[in-house]
Amino acid sequence: MTSPGGDPAPVLPFTPALEAQLRQWLDEDLGRGDLTAPALVGCSGRAHWVSRADGVFCGGVLVGPLLAILDPRASVRLLVGDGEPVLAGQRLLELEGPAAALVAAERTALNLAMRLSGIATATAALVRVLAGTGVRLADTRKTTPGLRVLEKYAVRCGGGCNHRLGLDDAAMLKENHLAWAGGVAAAVAAVRASAPWPARLIVEAETAAEAEAAVRAGADAVLLDDFSPAALADLVPRLRALAPAVVLEASGVRPEQLGAYAATGIDLISTSAPVTRSPWLDLSMRFAATLA
Repeated sequence: MTSPGGDPAPVLPFTPALEAQLRQWLDEDLGRGDLTAPALVGCSGRAHWVSRADGVFCGGVLVGPLLAILDPRASVRLLVGDGEPVLAGQRLLELEGPAAALVAAERTALNLAMRLSGIATATAALVRVLAGTGVRLADTRKTTPGLRVLEKYAVRCGGGCNHRLGLDDAAMLKENHLAWAGGVAAAVAAVRASAPWPARLIVEAETAAEAEAAVRAGADAVLLDDFSPAALADLVPRLRALAPAVVLEASGVRPEQLGAYAATGIDLISTSAPVTRSPWLDLSMRFAATLA
């Protein structure tokens, strides 16, 4: 299975921290306990999820762990994998087990999957625009607190790639760093002197002079912020001449301009739009008759 971007489908690692978050999100909905549970004592049932719109599915891998927290007797069978396209009316997964657990997990599981599927769907739409250009679509650190790992997973399911997960992934020097440190060269030198050698160093440049200074100072990548396509078409060859291996990234790009930016010779386009502007994908859970 591959993502819409052509890469192998991403894997979501189930760390202790993620399991703790799942428990916290279930507790948020359950509070002191589901008041409807007494009506379901001794009942077992079946249910399934269906998509009510076209899109890219994401979040199915969370359903099993959520059910296991509530009742290990409950089970899920995925009919669609994370990162796969779905059509309105398509069945996504099937559930079976104690009815109280199926009901208690429903809202939390659907909320997460609808949110993540919306991000994956929005990412896939932008990735399609870049198809064949060799330019990758990257996310940003503009994520919902508590949901960063999952939202970045959804971006990968949509065919995008991840930028920094946090401040400890790579050093990115922005305008405030450059101003306070006394310029590009001084800021780069200070970070190089203390960061672990495998860590990449990125400089965000708002002018051509800053971009050239960053390349000369030995930055691994330059984030070119709010440049027009015409300005980048002129600047990118100059930066490549100074350092052929430097990674060049454009940000501040409107979705309707993706094609024009991709033609400038950059490597990456980073955007927060799939996370910050995407609507949820409408999914619903439908119940079958109670089992004997």
